[in-house]
Amino acid sequence: MEKDWTGTKKSFFKMMGASNHADSERESNDYYATDPKVLELLVKKYELPDVILEPACGSGELSRWLEGIGKKVYSSDIVDRGYGEQKNFFEMLEIPKDCKCILTNPPYKYATEFVLHSLELLPIGGLVVMFLKTTFLETERRYNEIFRKYPPRFVYQFIRRAMCAKNGDFVEARRQGSAVSYAFFVWEKGYKGPCMIDWI
Repeated sequence: MEKDWTGTKKSFFKMMGASNHADSERESNDYYATDPKVLELLVKKYELPDVILEPACGSGELSRWLEGIGKKVYSSDIVDRGYGEQKNFFEMLEIPKDCKCILTNPPYKYATEFVLHSLELLPIGGLVVMFLKTTFLETERRYNEIFRKYPPRFVYQFIRRAMCAKNGDFVEARRQGSAVSYAFFVWEKGYKGPCMIDWI
């Protein structure tokens, strides 16, 4: 799947002068590193499996944290940022045999495609765990392409603003603060029941 990884030129947050989205142009490969503290909050509510694929690992913030608690992590990214293998997730036709979980903060402009491709790759019962803007719940397109067919089993909404850092610059991101609401979305392939919402 051929992708244009260039981010959008303007943003609502530019007008607000708020958060790490205040620059006039998003990072060229939509690289916004995730504060691993988000995983600390998630694992208090949800037990992650022992083997995980992180296909948009950036410079390894989430992968390192997961490895630090004893998880085996297959890390890759379309851009070589000094961590993991350089791979295009959309060109992956299979995942390691011992892996039944894909966890990442995907480039938001391709978040729908990341979810769908993850569900294609995983066996029944496999887990897709995505760190996404809360507004991912919106739009008719996502409802028809994802939520109507593949309801998430859980949505874990952050009660405080989580931090993402443009180009991995957490010093600048903390200086600016965050105006974006995030949640972890958890799909279990084959699940057809109601979506449970909890707060972390």
